[in-house]
Amino acid sequence: MIVPAGGANAIQPMELGFFSSLVAAGSLSAAARDLGVSTAAVSKRLSQMEARLGMPLVVRTTRRMSLTPEGEVLLEHARRILADIDDLQQLLSNAAGRPSGLLRVNATLGFGRMHLAPVIAEYSRMYPDVDVQLQLSADPPPLSEDAFDVCVRFGEPPDARIIARKLAPNRRLLCAAPKYLREHGEPLTPTDLLRHNCIGIRQGSDAYGVWRLTPLKGAKSRTETIHVRGNLTTNDGEIAVTWALGGLGIVMRAEWDIERYLRSGRLVQVLPQYATPEADIYAVYPHRHRLSSRIRLFVDFLATRFAKLGH
Repeated sequence: MIVPAGGANAIQPMELGFFSSLVAAGSLSAAARDLGVSTAAVSKRLSQMEARLGMPLVVRTTRRMSLTPEGEVLLEHARRILADIDDLQQLLSNAAGRPSGLLRVNATLGFGRMHLAPVIAEYSRMYPDVDVQLQLSADPPPLSEDAFDVCVRFGEPPDARIIARKLAPNRRLLCAAPKYLREHGEPLTPTDLLRHNCIGIRQGSDAYGVWRLTPLKGAKSRTETIHVRGNLTTNDGEIAVTWALGGLGIVMRAEWDIERYLRSGRLVQVLPQYATPEADIYAVYPHRHRLSSRIRLFVDFLATRFAKLGH
């Protein structure tokens, strides 16, 4: 049993936060940097925890660390206990209008840099007592890991264990530079894409190299699935757009990412008479955070600021 009823080998409240921070950092040295102490101090504190509990919590290697089964159980309970304590503090302090505490946010690289980071800066000026940690990643992390309080994602997650709040509608559009279309011609039907250089983006669970297009009008509304090919692939949508701007191929990208280039004429929409699968923007968070005024206020703030993306 990991958490005894009491005694010298009982888990101390401060150790829950330490262990959770250690695992989130991914290594002893990274945790030391985050905590502002030496790696030796982190290692010593972890060893003291393990000695008192009488069981190993972490398997240490040269480059990384992994959790033992007991460590996994401790992490699961530690995160839940810390979140419950934080939520309780929010409720007892009646902090609906003055949130405080740590807020961990995750988003994709391009959207996070271009749209989310400025909104968080505005939020931070309005609510300076909240410590916001923003982490951007090419692929969204599994929600089951509980490494973040709020994740901004594309498409409504099918997981009933989380709350999904729609922030803004979002369309994916096909586009290319005028230079590319002059040199290679403009596709008129989805099957014409097979003759073109299509820039690939490997992100999340989306099927790579598969574009699905549905006619916007007419009796034939059957979706066509096209297995496109090209000589350029990346996991960064911003790079893919840069390649398209350089006339290197056709790209499928979110409207919020290319709208300014469409307005300026640097990119031209391709096959505008066809729609691609929707990828609306959602803020998702665990059900257990539904009472947290800090998280609900942040999500409301995002919804208000991102409403303009739908216009």
